[in-house]
Amino acid sequence: MSQSVTPEELNLLIEQTYKVENEFNELKSSYVHLQDTVEKVVEFLPNAVWILNSDDTVFLQNSHARDLWELLKLLEFKSEDYELKFQSKSYLVKSSTYKDKVMLSAIDITEQKRKENLATMGQMAAHLSHEIRNPIGSISLLSSTLKKRVIPENIPIVEEIQKSVARIDRIIKATLMFSKGVEASKRKFAWGELREAINMSIGYYAYSKEISFVLPDDDFVLNADPDLLDMLFSNFIYNAIDAIELDDNEEGEVKITHEEDAAFHKFYIYDTGIDIENKKDLFEAFKSSKLKGNGLGLVLSRQIAEAHSGSVDLVDSIKKCFEVKIAK
Repeated sequence: MSQSVTPEELNLLIEQTYKVENEFNELKSSYVHLQDTVEKVVEFLPNAVWILNSDDTVFLQNSHARDLWELLKLLEFKSEDYELKFQSKSYLVKSSTYKDKVMLSAIDITEQKRKENLATMGQMAAHLSHEIRNPIGSISLLSSTLKKRVIPENIPIVEEIQKSVARIDRIIKATLMFSKGVEASKRKFAWGELREAINMSIGYYAYSKEISFVLPDDDFVLNADPDLLDMLFSNFIYNAIDAIELDDNEEGEVKITHEEDAAFHKFYIYDTGIDIENKKDLFEAFKSSKLKGNGLGLVLSRQIAEAHSGSVDLVDSIKKCFEVKIAK
C-alpha cells in the first residue's frame, strides 16, 4: 500500500527542487563567468596562444593566434623552448600540457633579435674602428707632409688620398658615436659658423658632376653642438651628392632652407638626385642601398637631432625633402 505524501512534504520537495535549480544556475553562471575571464586573459596576452584538444583541434585561441593560423602548422610540442623563423619574423615557441590539453605560445622576438644583432655589430665595428684609427692618423699626417714636397702635377693625387682618408675618418667617427651614443655639448653660435664648417666638409668629399650647394644666407643663432650639427648636415649633403652622381643629368643641386617658430629651427633639405629606395629602411642601422654607404648616416643624424630635442623625418618622398628640427 503506497504511502501518501503530505502537503508539507510536497512543499519541502518543491523548495529543495528550486534550491537545487538555483544552485545549478549559479554554478552555471559562475562557470560561464570563469570561462569568459579565461578567454579575456588569453586575449589580453601579447603573444599568440593556442590551446589544443587531444585530437589537435583548437579548444581556445586569441586574436594573435588567429592572425598566425599558418604558423600553427609548423609548431611542435617540445620540452624546451625553441626559436622559429616565419615570414621574415622570429618567434620564441613555448609549449606545455595539462590533462588532455596542449598549450602552445609564440612570442614575436624580431625586434629583440634585431637589437641584439645591432649591439653585436656595433661592438665589432667599434673594435675595428679603434684598430684602424691609428694607421689612418699616420696616413693623414704623412699625406699632409707629402703634399708639400711633391711636384705640382702630383698634388691632385695626394688630395684624392686625403679625401679618401677623410671619408674613412668619418666612418670611424660615426661608428664610435653609434656604439657609445650621442651626447650634445650645446653652446650659442651663429649659423654662419656652421655654414663655413659645412662648406669645408663639402670640399673634402669627392664628386665628378657640376653640383651647386644652396645654404641659408641669414645669420640666425643656434643653441646646439656645432660639431654634431656639422656631422648631421654633412651626412645629408653626402647622401645627396651620391644620389646626384647616380642620376642621368650631369648637373645637380643640393638645397637647404631654414624656417623657425617659437620652439624649433626647421631645416628642409632637398636634392635633385635619384629617388630614395627602400624608404622603410632609411633609418635602420647598417642598412644602405648605396655602394659607398655604411648605413649609419641617417641613423646618426636622427640621433643627433633627438639629442637636441628635435627630429629628422622624410616629409615628401616625391620632391625628396627631409625636415630637420632643432629645439631652440
